[in-house]
Amino acid sequence: MKADRFTTYGLYLSQSVHEALGALLYEEAGVVDLETYFDPSESAIPAGDPGAEATHETVSAVVSEFATLYDAADFVAAEAVDHDAFVLTHLAAEPETVASARERFEAAATLQETDLRTVHTAVLEAWLSMDGRA
Repeated sequence: MKADRFTTYGLYLSQSVHEALGALLYEEAGVVDLETYFDPSESAIPAGDPGAEATHETVSAVVSEFATLYDAADFVAAEAVDHDAFVLTHLAAEPETVASARERFEAAATLQETDLRTVHTAVLEAWLSMDGRA
């Protein structure tokens, strides 16, 4: 079932992962500036927004492929990123997908005994690396 609205979901990503994701979303949906595309103060984004549709597909793919991405993720490299160098990146997805993503990222942070910035970056970098997405 397709939602009528999306909610924003904030991920902390390294600058390089943020830029790679931004380039992919530009190609897929014409998102020119990922940093300002979604207003985090908006409680809902209407369905039909091409950027929201594209980021929902991204978050959905990450959720469905999470186990594989977790295994492929380089947590050591992500942990080496200076903690002040992460970019808060807002994506949009259906509320159920956001809840599933949060659950998985939080569980991975607990298992890795690290913070969410590290897990967000490592998993999204693994996703971008799969099938030459970035």
